[in-house]
Order: sequence, then C-alpha cells, then structure tokens
Amino acid sequence: MSSYKIDIPPTALSTLKSRLENAVFPDELEDSGWAYGAPLADIKRLVARWRDGFDWRHEEQKLNAELPQFTRDIEVDGFGTLNIHYVHKKSEGGLGIPLLFVHGWPGSFLESRKIIPLLTAGSGDARLPVFDVVALSLPGFGFSEGPKKTGFSFTQYAEVSHKLMLALGYTEYVTQGGDWGASITKEIARRYGGEHSKAWHINLILAGPPETQDPSSYTAIEKDGLARFQEYKRSGNGYYRIQATKPQTLGYSLADSPVGLLAWIYEKLVIWTDAYPWTDDEVLTWVSIYWFSRAGPAASLRIYYEVEHAGQEGSTNFHIPTIPLGFSHFPKELGRIPKSWYHLIGNVVFEVEHDSGGHFAAHEKPELLVGDLQKMFGKSGPAFGVVLGRNGYDG
Repeated sequence: MSSYKIDIPPTALSTLKSRLENAVFPDELEDSGWAYGAPLADIKRLVARWRDGFDWRHEEQKLNAELPQFTRDIEVDGFGTLNIHYVHKKSEGGLGIPLLFVHGWPGSFLESRKIIPLLTAGSGDARLPVFDVVALSLPGFGFSEGPKKTGFSFTQYAEVSHKLMLALGYTEYVTQGGDWGASITKEIARRYGGEHSKAWHINLILAGPPETQDPSSYTAIEKDGLARFQEYKRSGNGYYRIQATKPQTLGYSLADSPVGLLAWIYEKLVIWTDAYPWTDDEVLTWVSIYWFSRAGPAASLRIYYEVEHAGQEGSTNFHIPTIPLGFSHFPKELGRIPKSWYHLIGNVVFEVEHDSGGHFAAHEKPELLVGDLQKMFGKSGPAFGVVLGRNGYDG
C-alpha cells in the first residue's frame, strides 16, 4: 500500500490548454435544444472556462485535502497485477461498518466525496451508525491501472473489489453502488456473499421481466419507471450501443479531443439528473478526472463491451444472492422495475421512495442516500449487526 496524492504533470496541463485553444466546434441547427445532444452554447461556455478560468490545481488540492487516497497492487486471476487507486476513510468514532462504494460510468471515486464525511461522522448523531468507507477507482477508471487483456468483466471487477477489502483487513463488509456499481456489487454478493459480503444497497434497480407477469397489477409509479426505461432504450442509450460494440473506435476521439470528452460526459450529467444545479467548475472537475485518468478516457468504455460479450460468466442474472439487499428509488433514475420482479435481483429487506433525485444519487442527494444507509444498517434497521463486531456504534 502507498499513500497517493493527485499531482497532474505540468506538461499534461499545458497540453490540455493547447488543445482547448485549438478546438474546432460543429455547427448546430436552430432551436434544437437538447434534442440532438449537448447544446453548442453550453459546450463553448465550458470550454472557455476550462481553457482560461478553471483552476485544476485548486481542485486537485481540495481533493487531496478531503479524501485520504492510496494505491495498492491487486492480483487478478488471469490478468496479472493491477495497481488500484482508492479512497479509505475510517469512522470518527464507534466500530465503523466497512462499506465499499462502487461507481460506474461516467462516474468515478469523485462520487463518494459528499457521502464520506456524512457516513464516517454519523451526521453528528450518536443514534446513527458510522461507517469505514472505501471507494475505489475501478480498473481503467480514474487513477487505477487499466486491464491489458480482453475479457475483464463483472467477475474481475468483483474480484478486485473483494480483494481490496480483504487487503484492508475487512473480512466482512457491506457494499453500495449505482450504475455499473449496482451490477458489480451484485456480483460481489453472488460470489462472496455470506462469508464476506454481508449486505448490499443499490440505487439503480433494473432486471429483466419474470416468465409470467401481470402488468395490470403494476402501480402508477412502477408503470412510470418502466416507461422511463423504455424511453431511455429508445432515445437515450446510443452511447451504450457504441461503447458495447466498438469502444476502441470511439476511444480515439475521446482520447484526442478534450472537447469531445467534455460533450460526451456533460450530456449524461445533465439529462440523467433531476434538475441538479451543476456549476461549470463541478462539471470540469468531473470531466478532468477522465481526461487525466491513468489509463486514458478510452479504457473506461470497455466495460460495456466486456459485459456484453462475456456470456453467462459475465451475467448477473443467475444464482440470485441471498444476503440482505436495500433499494433507494429516485424518480429521475433511468428506470425501475415493479416490486413483483424483485426476486430476480435478491433478498430485498429495505427500500425507500424519494420524491427527487436522479442517477448520480451520491452526488445529487448525498443526505438522502446516506440517510437510507443509516436506516438500513442502524439499530432498528433490517441489516443491523450484519458485520460481526462492527455494528457502527461504540459497542
């Protein structure tokens, strides 16, 4: 294990500035708004700020001050050793529940930034449990090394995550994830549940339909969630199909053009959230993590290809986990499933409906997400005491 501080080389900063200064923008149709993608005016404004006003060094210093970061070599079966970047913050008091936070795309370890102080401090309320939080950069994301071989799918992401927790001394732990993190934590529950992974909580709740279903029994909220997911598949998942079929071809554009990368990610940050008031510097910090990432922006795309081509081994639709599972529903998430489908995911013991929030719950609604975890694992919650000797309280 080595402590880690983000320190982007000056040459990388000057190269970025040069590329932004020489940016070439496409034209735009009149009154097209968001229908065709990220609006030209938004991207021009963000590029101007990135080029002339955004202070990466200031953001870098804040991240280093707020988040205790480390790197550690993890041996992955069949893929050699990968150097993994992660945040590790222990609870300020009590026997913190070890919690692994797993991000997705286009997220990163940055998504844990707002929830870590709330989870580790128990929101300052002794009645609430505290957590030891680990938030890794998935291989190929952020400052983790990327895989060098094809075939790195859910099995391997789960293996890396599990071995990291063991290396930190957490032989028992719980997990939280959204986006790909929801699928990866399900794979962790499936492979390591019971002995090591003791419970899991997710905020992206999707699954295929059961063999028999009765749509007439669905509630209005469930029907809306299914309709939202169908609309997403119809008009919002072109990025998925590209990244799942020809990620290398797209990768040339994202690795070469910071403007292209910005537009590709910014669109998702806006349309996947519930009117979240993004500041320009917030967006640029998020995108800069991808631009300056250790393996480069293209590496993060390949998870889509690998999952789609993994077959049954990469699927999470078999061997349903039995450890306790919690859901947090946010109304602007990409979609949701009816309660009658829950048995296809796992042993649901806890769920909460929220009236606002979207896909990036940890960033958009950190207090709500943390509150749900505190309820699920607190003294009156259905998953209290699942980790032996570490229940989130003093004793």
